[in-house]
Amino acid sequence: MPIRNIAFGRPEEATRPDALKAAFAEFICTLIFVFAGEGSGMAFNKLTDNGSTTPAGLVAASLAHAFALFVAVSVGANISGGHVNPAVTFGAFVGGNITLLRGILYWIAQLLGSTVACLLLKFSTNGMTTSAFSLSSGVTVWNAFVFEIVMTFGLVYTVYATAIDPKKGNLGIIAPIAIGFIVGANILAGGAFDGASMNPAVSFGPALVSWTWTNHWVYWAGPLIGGGLAGLVYEVFFISHTHEQLPSTDY
Repeated sequence: MPIRNIAFGRPEEATRPDALKAAFAEFICTLIFVFAGEGSGMAFNKLTDNGSTTPAGLVAASLAHAFALFVAVSVGANISGGHVNPAVTFGAFVGGNITLLRGILYWIAQLLGSTVACLLLKFSTNGMTTSAFSLSSGVTVWNAFVFEIVMTFGLVYTVYATAIDPKKGNLGIIAPIAIGFIVGANILAGGAFDGASMNPAVSFGPALVSWTWTNHWVYWAGPLIGGGLAGLVYEVFFISHTHEQLPSTDY
């Protein structure tokens, strides 16, 4: 089996100090990311009196998410790996790089971080709506589904190449920049169509706080499929395959 170590994990792992510390880091990092990303959208609505999205607004959203994710990944990398995204965690699990139990801890922390960020935004903006992700006019759920799969595939593939791959070398130093860049670029590509979530936690917090669940499944199914495929492809073809094929250099 080319995938290395897919594992459930031991029950006691859920209460180990290092796992709880990593989950808490994911909570904080996701809160930082969602507060800045969702907050930039709310600021745009405030400045335009809830006007239609403009090209300038799309660029602003792209930059806000790219910068915030760069910071969130950077500050969490040495503690939890800086996933900040259930799709990244799922991709890491599929590749055998995190146990299922630790992954569930991360998911809970990420969803809580997003929810708390949106609650803080709602309070600090005096009750403004935390806008849930939605489809633009003329975009079907299947259009958005494919968008989310492809965009999240690119994101998780980038995470593998720059942060997870054991051969990354010094490339790991720029991993947070590359991860932020691909999210910003994907928002420019898909933001006008379905909001370009690529992250179930980012979608969950605003949906919960505003209680808006229309087509919400798209923002879970698409990213999880895309992230899982990216983890599987990179692990099988570029990590496990290399380990199996390259001759040993030990003498």
